[in-house]
Amino acid sequence: MHKSLIAAAIAATLTLSACSTTTPTQDTNLVMVQAQNPFLQASTLQYQAPDFTKIKDEHFQPALTLGMQAQYQQILDIANNPQSPTFSNTIVAMEKSGELLTRTSKVFYNLTGTDSNPTLRKIQSEMAPKMAAHSDNINLNPELFKRIETLYNQKDNLGLTAEENRLVEVYYKRFVRAGAKLTEAEKQKIRVLNEEQSTLTNEFAQRLMRLTKEIAVVVDSKEQLAGLSESTINAAAADAAANGHAGKYQLNITNTTRQPVLTQLENRELRKQIWQASSERGLKGANETASLVARLAQLRAERAELLGYKNWAEYRLEPQMAKTPEAVYKMFGSMVPAVVKNTEKEAADIQAMIKQTGADFELAPWDWAYYAELVRQEKYDLDESAITPYFEFDRVLEDGVFFTLKELYGVTLKPRPDLPVYHEDVKAYEMFDEDGSSMAIFYADYFSRDGKRGGAWMSSFVAQSELLNNKPVVINVMNIKKAPAGEPTFVSYDEVTTMFHEMGHGTHGMFSKVVYPTLSGTSVSRDFVEFPSTFEEDWAAHPKVLANYAKHYETGEPIPKELLEKLLKSRSFNQGFDTLEYMSAALLDLEWHTLQAGSPLQDVASFEAAALKKHGVDLPAVPPRYKSTYFAHAFPGGYSASYYAYMWSEILAADAFAYVQTQGGLDREIGMKFRKTIREVGNTVAPMDAYKAFRGQEPTTEALLERRGLN
Repeated sequence: MHKSLIAAAIAATLTLSACSTTTPTQDTNLVMVQAQNPFLQASTLQYQAPDFTKIKDEHFQPALTLGMQAQYQQILDIANNPQSPTFSNTIVAMEKSGELLTRTSKVFYNLTGTDSNPTLRKIQSEMAPKMAAHSDNINLNPELFKRIETLYNQKDNLGLTAEENRLVEVYYKRFVRAGAKLTEAEKQKIRVLNEEQSTLTNEFAQRLMRLTKEIAVVVDSKEQLAGLSESTINAAAADAAANGHAGKYQLNITNTTRQPVLTQLENRELRKQIWQASSERGLKGANETASLVARLAQLRAERAELLGYKNWAEYRLEPQMAKTPEAVYKMFGSMVPAVVKNTEKEAADIQAMIKQTGADFELAPWDWAYYAELVRQEKYDLDESAITPYFEFDRVLEDGVFFTLKELYGVTLKPRPDLPVYHEDVKAYEMFDEDGSSMAIFYADYFSRDGKRGGAWMSSFVAQSELLNNKPVVINVMNIKKAPAGEPTFVSYDEVTTMFHEMGHGTHGMFSKVVYPTLSGTSVSRDFVEFPSTFEEDWAAHPKVLANYAKHYETGEPIPKELLEKLLKSRSFNQGFDTLEYMSAALLDLEWHTLQAGSPLQDVASFEAAALKKHGVDLPAVPPRYKSTYFAHAFPGGYSASYYAYMWSEILAADAFAYVQTQGGLDREIGMKFRKTIREVGNTVAPMDAYKAFRGQEPTTEALLERRGLN
């Protein structure tokens, strides 16, 4: 950003202060805070990696405010430019705008998700409606849209490159979908709806974070924890002590309905208590989210109607690969009978195991994981405790995830302990290409803690762009339970695949090789963005990769062949349950977002029950992976009407992975083809065109069914 623009923004702020009741001393303090604010200039660290030694909580709000003011002035200059619109003076100028706001917001929103505190949450609440209004001030500017529309109508005669042409299309469609063609009265309605939605989604996210701490289950005696490993019990004791329950044990609740601890926990009443804490969260109390769910669904329906769509799902899916809600319903509908049949067979096997162990009760949701594990052990003669020592965290990351990247794509990651981080558990790395050239900075933030929201995700501090001369600075986040000090941290095989998955997103950002930031990295449709990451998951089970990382944490001995074979065979176990709980959540998401404008506020529990019954997925023992009140993807997150994207992308991923195995498997040549045709191009190419450039044809569902053991 030009210094003159920052100066103008500061001057504007001071002018506002001079018109208020602020005292001269406060004005002086404001100037000092702004002058010392590290966000006002680009970081001097490599690739503008954030300098966390200088960043303080009090820097965010002034920098965000100044950033919005500076960008808005830039936008006005573009919109009111007396010269005829050109690609350079309009589109490129917009791509270059907002440097201060982008720099600040990327750090701020990453920290509110990974290392939040009351101060950051307060700032987030105050800034949410302002940020929404700022976006509307840009997207609904009529003079700016006229320039974009002129270029869009003339794009075939402007001599643009393919990437430039696509960028014009993306801008035009973005503005139209934001409401640029509405009347002034309709635009005002959109502004009101957007502001309320921004406020509610922020409140939803913050309540979820508070709920996670509030609903943790505290246990009085170690005897109640029979079945859990000693390491898990020690961690529970440490968590209890840290939260004022010394001498007790705290079992934290993860973000999904099912809870990992239920697999080993023998105490049925405690299992029920944990499951209820998970599945009933958000229904009542100070941090209830049910009312937010109902109102957000209503708001989105109203917004969709204003923009000329039947419902929010129709609006959201129009630019996606799926195109329509009907296409998604058709995909799931074709799978439901086979999945339900498979799940019912699994339930019968589990009920038989309950009887076999001498118990006499009907299978309930809190029983599934525990007795399914017993069935798995019997069916595959597999003891989970025998596997655990072979999946030590550091070895999985370095000899599994990083090893695969080198084998397929020729890149290496080297620690950068000199780069500052925002928490002691975070590690920084630098990525190098095969020729030794530096490509990106990568932050690994894998362990759970207070102040971090649940789940796993990838984000960036700096997005790649040749126009801005930006190299990518990317972060992967997970919530692995860290072992007590002095003990090794072990990960489940599900966590192993998630580590590979998130690195798939990470390399989508770090391999990006495009000119314009709007088209960079993971800026693709929701039902395509999960394709490269899901594709990466399957390498976790590749024999050569497994042989490199699945080694005993003490002896270094590889996992015994017999044990490994049992593990891999068992991966197809319980796939009915896994698939059904996912599909139920995806269908629930779509049902909420196919409500039409004018629909009354819904009772969450009743709505859920009706939606699941409608699609024939209402098996009592298999609830949705996420219920509405903690469905972070669909409500505060960016996956509203789009949670189906994981399955849609998995079709692409399974088909692509199967194809790769016919081309040499873990092979540099085919890996580089995937890197260049899928990961490097960002959104410069239409998703299906990118896929066909790699695969040579459109995908089929055969590989997906095989991947899930449902064929």
